[in-house]
Amino acid sequence: MEINRTEHNGIVEINISGRLDAATSSDAESVITNVIEENNTKVLINLENLTYISSAGLRVLLVAAKEMKAKNGKIILCSLIDNVKSVFEISGFSIIFEICDTKEEALQKF
Repeated sequence: MEINRTEHNGIVEINISGRLDAATSSDAESVITNVIEENNTKVLINLENLTYISSAGLRVLLVAAKEMKAKNGKIILCSLIDNVKSVFEISGFSIIFEICDTKEEALQKF
């Protein structure tokens, strides 16, 4: 797994590539938690290069959503590939998160 962080006009974009599973979830959690603790209230998580997500990965995103909600912030996910999108739909996480098809669409929603 690889995680990159960039900023666009007050929006923090976190790009996650590869697999988000039990072996990599602690690294992802650390990066996302740091972004939230820095008082960023607009976070875009770009998953266009995420090939797999396990329940451990879903838990990381759920914890982040709860932390962000407590700060009255917003997390938007974008560019999920089909198999990852299916996991979100089956698990009900597509109801918890705002999910956009493209990065451009997500940036406009902030």
